[in-house]
Amino acid sequence: MYRGNQPKPHLCAPNGVGYTRAEFHSLRGFMSDSSKAALPTSGAPDRSIRQWLRDNRIDEIEAVIPDMTGIARGKLIPAHKYSEEIGMRLPEAIFLQTVTGEYPEDQSAVDPADKDIFLKPDLDTFRLVPWAQEPTALVIHDCFYADGSPVEMSPRYVLQKVINAYREHGWEPVVAPELEFYLIKPNPDADYPLEPPVGRSGRAESGRQSFSIDAVNEFDPLFEDLYDYCEGLGISLETLNHEAGAAQMEINLLHGDPLAIADQAFLFKRTMRETALRHKIYASFMAKPMEKEPGSAMHIHQSVISHDTGENIFSNADGRASTLFYSHIAGLQRYLPAALSLLAPNVNSYRRLTRYHAAPINVQWGLDNRTVGLRVPDSSRESRRVENRVPGADANPYLAIAASLACGLLGMRQKLHPSAAVTGSAYDMPYELPRSLEQSLQALDECDDLKEMLGQRFVTAWHAVKESEYETFLQVISSWEREHLLLNV
Repeated sequence: MYRGNQPKPHLCAPNGVGYTRAEFHSLRGFMSDSSKAALPTSGAPDRSIRQWLRDNRIDEIEAVIPDMTGIARGKLIPAHKYSEEIGMRLPEAIFLQTVTGEYPEDQSAVDPADKDIFLKPDLDTFRLVPWAQEPTALVIHDCFYADGSPVEMSPRYVLQKVINAYREHGWEPVVAPELEFYLIKPNPDADYPLEPPVGRSGRAESGRQSFSIDAVNEFDPLFEDLYDYCEGLGISLETLNHEAGAAQMEINLLHGDPLAIADQAFLFKRTMRETALRHKIYASFMAKPMEKEPGSAMHIHQSVISHDTGENIFSNADGRASTLFYSHIAGLQRYLPAALSLLAPNVNSYRRLTRYHAAPINVQWGLDNRTVGLRVPDSSRESRRVENRVPGADANPYLAIAASLACGLLGMRQKLHPSAAVTGSAYDMPYELPRSLEQSLQALDECDDLKEMLGQRFVTAWHAVKESEYETFLQVISSWEREHLLLNV
């Protein structure tokens, strides 16, 4: 299978026109070292952006923001009309749109006039859209009001706010997410159960194929294109493997700055879905898409380094774990239940968090123990970290990373102490996490420390969106109810 370091003859555009690899790298010249230097930096004159767009023959720009769900919202703009000085505008209420496309009754988080917000590009996020028919750039934006103040409801801002809280202490958080997902046979009818797709052999998987190379190779053409697309988008994939479910895969992103990594995770989910569709397959990041298969997680590895020394503050000079490390774990233990709606944001999320199904049910911690919610991998002094195994793949990566880091920081600030490490199976221990979205939202509403860390206005908007989604879900009568209750109660 192609892993990003082998020559490939062509990268195909949607109309079937092939770019040679050299032509493709020319089109996305800003990704090469030489042209990275020519890319305008933040605050550069608008004419520098226009010149860069002309130099790279960009016809169109996807100007995007991540919404509450993690969906890319924004506008398509002809490149010659794009201007950083004029800016792009969107209605403020875009952050109150639910996953069903509706808006909650509670609009208290936005101005009653539904005014515009102003979008400013983060120039570090300029990328070429590798599957576009014409040379198209993508850029992620930050959101501001007319007076220059940030839009506190923006998930990207929430993460920046948490990162800045670390920097107040002279610390830099580092994260590395692992994203699981399913490849699924196309299913346009939502009433029918999902099935694994057919691979190169002409047969769908019939049993568990954990870490099988051959099972991954069933979809070689898809993953070859995926690696090409990710390379073009600057998404640093570390590994790809087959997980326990039928046609369930996992990718690991390289560790790095939380905002840059969240951007990559945000772009990867879209890229994976786009690549799969081009091979007539669905890719799903639902937490629990199939009844009898394991759920999909977004495990977040996190550590903290000193801004002054560049060393991992989770380790002492003698190599032993530091007091700050244990306080970070303790903060996760205390606050993750209140933060759960950000890590398990959908009604489907809680179908994954069940006993004995390869997902945590509590916030116990342990050394190299995959049954706990907080796993500490065996590692060197420099790479000591904690793996938060609670988040689902359906979580907004900006919000999941922000919430996970916020919990750890609260523990460090408050000098909390963790419980004893678990050496056996934590699956046999009691539930410590909320069992539904409704319970999770209530737990967040009652946690003043976490609301202050994330921002009260954001929490108000988040609660309104998720409560609306939950109420919409309750109006749906499931097939289970019709089967077991219709004639029996």
